[in-house]
Amino acid sequence: MSNPTADPRYQAIELILSDVDGVLTDGRIVFDNQGIESKRFHVRDGVGVKLWQKAGYRFGLITSRSSHIVKTRAAELGIEIVRQGTRDKLAAVQQLLDEFGLQPEQICYIGDDLPDLAVVETAGLGVAVADACDELRQAADYVTALAGGQGAVRETIELILKAQRLWDDLIQEHSSR
Repeated sequence: MSNPTADPRYQAIELILSDVDGVLTDGRIVFDNQGIESKRFHVRDGVGVKLWQKAGYRFGLITSRSSHIVKTRAAELGIEIVRQGTRDKLAAVQQLLDEFGLQPEQICYIGDDLPDLAVVETAGLGVAVADACDELRQAADYVTALAGGQGAVRETIELILKAQRLWDDLIQEHSSR
């Protein structure tokens, strides 16, 4: 799409849901000699999530894996919707839609690999990160310029907030501190 900000799908978004590994991280899972897992998160994605929340919206995580690090990062960002160890992501999304009284067209889902495919195809705005698998990129409504773990979530949030004409006010508030 040449001008996503003119697309009404972007204006309908009220909830952003995201995978973790490969979206908020670069997809690498590192274990030290004691078996302790580590992940790297991009700070701009965190700022983007906070701006999204400041605009009055919810952000959530749905991941197939379970990790204490994800719980820690979610708490740090004030993310209350965290579904770990989720094998059927579409069923988890449907539960959230029911819980919040939303329709599929009101959610954006950001993914990177085949476990995200059904949700990307169902969401009102399905997003694939730049380095997502081919099938996901082809199914997505939008493919980010940035790779997972490199600010792709922030890119998506900024795009949606600009389409909703909220970005400039949020930035004005942020810069006047």
